[in-house]
Amino acid sequence: MPLTDFQPVPQAPRTFWQRRVVDPVVKQMTQGISPEKIALTLAVGSACGVFPVPGTTTILCLLAGILLRLNQPIIQLVNGVLTPIHVALFFLFIRVGDMLTGTPHTKVSFHALETMLWDDPWHFVRLFDGVLLHALLGWVVLAPIWIVLTYSIGLPTLREIMRQRAETEAGKMPAEPPEHPVP
Repeated sequence: MPLTDFQPVPQAPRTFWQRRVVDPVVKQMTQGISPEKIALTLAVGSACGVFPVPGTTTILCLLAGILLRLNQPIIQLVNGVLTPIHVALFFLFIRVGDMLTGTPHTKVSFHALETMLWDDPWHFVRLFDGVLLHALLGWVVLAPIWIVLTYSIGLPTLREIMRQRAETEAGKMPAEPPEHPVP
């Protein structure tokens, strides 16, 4: 039979589960793997990962990843890696917000914030709403600057890594098979 007469085997129709669950998850896991998208994922993920409202960074990273079509595993990894410095940056954002609003420095104890947040979240929000607003203001001012800087540094770095990787892969082209020692 000639190769032109080859007919592909028809595939079974996709199930509801495949169309509505598996396909969207696979798409989220594999999108955004160009150097540009990875650099943007790192920049946006690092900014969202330090969002000053406790307990919201995972959802914020998820939404940013969906809206900007970024790579979900990378953005969530960045979010997780930034968890230890999230608290330190929270206090930095409060300071920046205080400076921008011209209010005196807000003295806040991390232990008091943590205890109140876990014991009674609504009381925490009512009591620290001004502090949270100052932290949000600081984040809104600093996050775009951070995103631009991170993207500007990350993109050329990632392009160079991809270039070197492509050169390495090109150099690994299989050569002629070695001659067998026994004829």
